[in-house]
Amino acid sequence: MADPAEETVAAPPPTPAAPAESASDPPLRSPADAASPEKVSPPAPASAPETRSRGFRLLGEDTSVHKALGGGKTADVLLWKDKKTSAVVIGGATVIWILFEVLDYHLLTLISHVLIGVLAILFLWSKATTFIKKSPPDIPLVQIPEDLVVNVSRALRNDINRALHLSREIAMGHDLKKFLGVIVGLWILSGVGSCCDFLTLIYIAVLMLHTVPILYDKYQDKVDHFAGRAHTEARKQYEVLDAKILSKIPRGPAKSKKQN
Repeated sequence: MADPAEETVAAPPPTPAAPAESASDPPLRSPADAASPEKVSPPAPASAPETRSRGFRLLGEDTSVHKALGGGKTADVLLWKDKKTSAVVIGGATVIWILFEVLDYHLLTLISHVLIGVLAILFLWSKATTFIKKSPPDIPLVQIPEDLVVNVSRALRNDINRALHLSREIAMGHDLKKFLGVIVGLWILSGVGSCCDFLTLIYIAVLMLHTVPILYDKYQDKVDHFAGRAHTEARKQYEVLDAKILSKIPRGPAKSKKQN
């Protein structure tokens, strides 16, 4: 008969291991969290647009002064980004104005004197090189390229045709606003022309082209604010004028449609 103390006790069955939580399983929620309604984070506020309308703009909403001037080197000169070239243009225009207006030079006389001086210097230099046994001056052959002449003539042709078309539309009474604008512009031009001669007018235009754009670029917001107020007032006055007087003026003949 076996000893009861020596009897082996059966080992308890192994406890099954808990399954590993995968990354995709949802986290366990406490009873308090389960009873509470699901918390939803509020949506992020929509970001305000970066570009905002700043009211009336003389050059348009997305047009810069540099772009309005055509861009490129011409705009750089007018906005004084190329200071050396801008200074040369202003200095040259000032010298020409002094020669003709202050010193009473005439165009034909100035051209003749300049050509006499240049040709005399080059001629004497070429003759002097034969005595001092040096090479004569290398004078390049200057020619006007045909492409330049064609491009300039095409540009002038397009501008002239556009002006002639505008004049025809105004003369036929198709656009009253353009008619009033041209009349006011010509009246202002005649007043300025009676105060100064043509050369002085050109010199003033050159100075304004090199000062007005850069000042407008610097104080654009203030200028646009006052321009907007003036534009609104002008529209009100035009509406009053159109209601009282211009509406009674017969318009030009309507454009006839092309017959099939």
